[in-house]
Amino acid sequence: MSNVRKMLVEGLSDAAGFVVGGLLGYGLGRLLNLDLFASGYGPSTLAAIVLIGLCAGAGLQAARIWRTERDKPGSK
Repeated sequence: MSNVRKMLVEGLSDAAGFVVGGLLGYGLGRLLNLDLFASGYGPSTLAAIVLIGLCAGAGLQAARIWRTERDKPGSK
């Protein structure tokens, strides 16, 4: 795989994992009645921010694990 293509796959998969994880975190927060957009920084808002950050980070790590497994020899 060429270097440019490899960097493009890396960047796009990292971005996709981060965004999908963040959206899943937002949805989970909505299910738990955590209001991200409430006025001020109350406990509900802070919990929603933390949940979204954790899920976005987990999505990023999942994308990196997927990419590592995909690039292993013999996985095709």
